[in-house]
Amino acid sequence: MRILQLVSCRGWSSDAYWAARVSRELTARGHDVTLGCREGTEARVIDRARAEGVERVATFAFGSGLRPARDTRDVRRLLAWLPRVDLIHVHRGKEHWLAAAANRLSATPRPIVRTRHIAHAVRAHAANRWLYGRATALVVTVTEAIRGQYLAAGLVSPERVVALPGGADVEAYAPRAADPRVRVALGGAPDVPVVGMIGGLRVMKGHRVVVDAAARLRAAGVKARVVFVGRGTTEGVVREAIARQGLHDMVATVGFAADVPAVMAALDVALYTPLESDGMSRVVFEYLAAGRALVASRVGAVPEVLTHDETALLVPAGDAVALAEALARLLADGGRRARLGAAGHRLVAERYSGGRLAAALEAHYARLVAA
Repeated sequence: MRILQLVSCRGWSSDAYWAARVSRELTARGHDVTLGCREGTEARVIDRARAEGVERVATFAFGSGLRPARDTRDVRRLLAWLPRVDLIHVHRGKEHWLAAAANRLSATPRPIVRTRHIAHAVRAHAANRWLYGRATALVVTVTEAIRGQYLAAGLVSPERVVALPGGADVEAYAPRAADPRVRVALGGAPDVPVVGMIGGLRVMKGHRVVVDAAARLRAAGVKARVVFVGRGTTEGVVREAIARQGLHDMVATVGFAADVPAVMAALDVALYTPLESDGMSRVVFEYLAAGRALVASRVGAVPEVLTHDETALLVPAGDAVALAEALARLLADGGRRARLGAAGHRLVAERYSGGRLAAALEAHYARLVAA
């Protein structure tokens, strides 16, 4: 099939990553895939997409808000693209409306598929009822909860919205032996396990809950090195919380990592502790693919795909006491860590890899194109 993926992100977000991953995987399955990106995002999006394996890239204006001149140019470009593709897959509202407008004007309209990556309900006003009810052939969501939002709003019928979580790169994140140099860079010691959390430092990610849990671990005499990998707007606040608890020798922010799979391999326990759903939960599937023992908040995709004490330890979001207790259990039991890591890896390889995601999309695409 000839597929045009469109993503209007200004920076490298979960939307852009998902679009790039499925573009690469679908290309590997023999399809002709082009990824359409916002012009001017070469360093922030396009180069990253190429690094993920995307071979063909096109650019569109994708101006923010209503931009009549730019939007008109984009619609004209999409009108020229429509006869050359079998299907358009969009990822954000901007390109969704542009593709729908082009389809409405075209003599050769094509099925439009929309992926919804975030857990914010879509308003059921008249324009959205047309966009989803008549202009969109299929909605893909990254969690069952987001699928439920569409059904509750009455925007699409059940057979036209499907949840497809996952998409991890099981080759890049395959389990590997820890590099001692990476553990040293993280501040780990031979007799001290490393607990790590990878992701942007933002309020909703729950870093301060982890700091509170670390203080409880220290009070209980549990040894651990806790590292936050990434940067973000709350980095200063997190550092203040670490200092206030007197945990500077136990907890640290270490900035960006050039080789994330190597960092994951160096962790004894991985953390995913957002206070609310952040949509696709990409890092969860990468932790699992890497074979890391995981402690995760029961939000978003986590309770949908993971089973407590079988593939991860699950805790209530924002509960530092429960988090500390789960960490203490894992840190004291290497056998349980190994069992959870192996089970998580099997789960992702069998059900939530990028290849599995692409195969499921391919089946839906084929049905829509045939119709």
